[in-house]
Amino acid sequence: MRRPLSRAALRSWTRRTDAGRLRARLPGLALWLLLCVPPLLYALEDPSGPQRWATLAGFPLLALAVLVRRRAPLVAVAVPVVPSLVLSVQLFTGAYFLALAVLGHLAGVRVARARPALWFFTGVALAGVPVCALAARTLWPWFTFLMALLLNVVLPWLLGRYRRQYAELVRTGWQLADRMEREQQAVADRTRLRERARIAGDMHDSLGHELALIALRAGALELDPALAADRRAAAGELRAAAGAATDRLREIIGVLRTDDEGAPRRPADGSVTELVARARASGMTVTLEQPDGAGRPGTAERPGGPEQPGGAERAGAEQAGAAGLPGMTGPAVHRLVQEALTNAAKHAPGAAVRVRIERAEGQLRVTVTNAAPPPGPAPAAVSGGSGLVGLDERVRLAGGALHSGPTPDGGFTVAARLPLTGGPLTGSDAAPQPTAAARELDRARRQVRRRLRQTVTVPLAVTAALLVLMGVFALVSTEWTILDRASYERLRPGMPRTQVDDLVPFFHLDVPPGGTPAPPRGWSCTYYGIDPDTDAAYELCFAEGRLVRKAVAHRRDR
Repeated sequence: MRRPLSRAALRSWTRRTDAGRLRARLPGLALWLLLCVPPLLYALEDPSGPQRWATLAGFPLLALAVLVRRRAPLVAVAVPVVPSLVLSVQLFTGAYFLALAVLGHLAGVRVARARPALWFFTGVALAGVPVCALAARTLWPWFTFLMALLLNVVLPWLLGRYRRQYAELVRTGWQLADRMEREQQAVADRTRLRERARIAGDMHDSLGHELALIALRAGALELDPALAADRRAAAGELRAAAGAATDRLREIIGVLRTDDEGAPRRPADGSVTELVARARASGMTVTLEQPDGAGRPGTAERPGGPEQPGGAERAGAEQAGAAGLPGMTGPAVHRLVQEALTNAAKHAPGAAVRVRIERAEGQLRVTVTNAAPPPGPAPAAVSGGSGLVGLDERVRLAGGALHSGPTPDGGFTVAARLPLTGGPLTGSDAAPQPTAAARELDRARRQVRRRLRQTVTVPLAVTAALLVLMGVFALVSTEWTILDRASYERLRPGMPRTQVDDLVPFFHLDVPPGGTPAPPRGWSCTYYGIDPDTDAAYELCFAEGRLVRKAVAHRRDR
């Protein structure tokens, strides 16, 4: 039974818990104080009317935005948008520009998917159309609104999203690379062990045969009456030792073989010609090329050609088999062609395969290339993905070098250089293959670079589109602000503004003609076009909700 905490321990635990909570809340408190600095400076200028209330409301609103910045980042971005629009329909205000940028950046860091944020920005942009149209009676402030939204909110959001994706890609890439490295290393180790077991089986077939011959000859000597008794006894001991060595070899090979590994499926001196013949019999299109050592075309077997056991073919069989090849080179050649034909049958059914074996500069070069598979659905190939690993181990143990990879035309090639002198090759054609970790890191870097390009190009593309839209609007908006002469004549000083609004266009000019003097204090003036080809404009000034002056304003050169 657990003992209850003492009062001192309980107070200590409570203090530690309160201290931990305070430390957890310190970043949010510091962020709130930082975001409150611009509204505080703006409030010191003593704004009046709605601007004062919008500034004072910013402090609790920013506190709310900081509180929900983790659970609802887009809501946190939307909170300072409201007082910003109250201060200016163009959205860019000195009081909340920092809050919009910081909260937009945090939203990019914390929102995993981009679609909700894009819908949010689109909604804010579309909401700015009626706000600007009703508040300013012109759409020109909306373009400034879009520019402020893009530079002050969307761009920080893109930077935050880039930061999030960079961290995720690096973390996930390293985790996946580490796992893939362990798995591939385990598969490679198992495959190498199995390949060594196959090699041991080949050794069993050849050495077992030689040991059996030794035992047979020793038995004959043991029964030879012409030999002395001590010689026959030595021959008997030799026969017994050969038999024991055969049994011991069989036991060792049995230990090396895996449960699913049976006896060797071919003799150690099988020929490539037999492999090609069996592949053709199964329906594959295989060409066997065997130039002579000088590089001149020698024997070559074409698909569909005669398969008579003539001298040329027998010579090719000897050249392509184990005859005349040192050590493990012959079995390696047989295994390479066998594995390549098997892969071509599984992964590129119906494709033509070319097998080329040539001798040059003390080396045996073996190349198996299959063309691209014919168009159409192909059966799913079941492969463990370790055949080339085992083949590479086989070639390496034979002292050679293996290279494999896709061809430019969509096919696949497997090539090896094997020694003809019994020693390992001095050079290697195969370039060092990158590890899984290196490949994953390279993929992560490419994705991060692509995200960075998007972070730079998206704002530039949106800005260019916005400039084009502004140019189009400048061409067509002139017709929307022209006040016809008859309506202008019907306007009388003293008319309520509501009646004036019924006679004038909904949109007015964004700016007055150049050089127009500012209206008197307490007046607000709007300007309407007279004709697209003139710089003059109708000037309507209001005070206390009534029309106090109408005139024609002309451009004045200063």
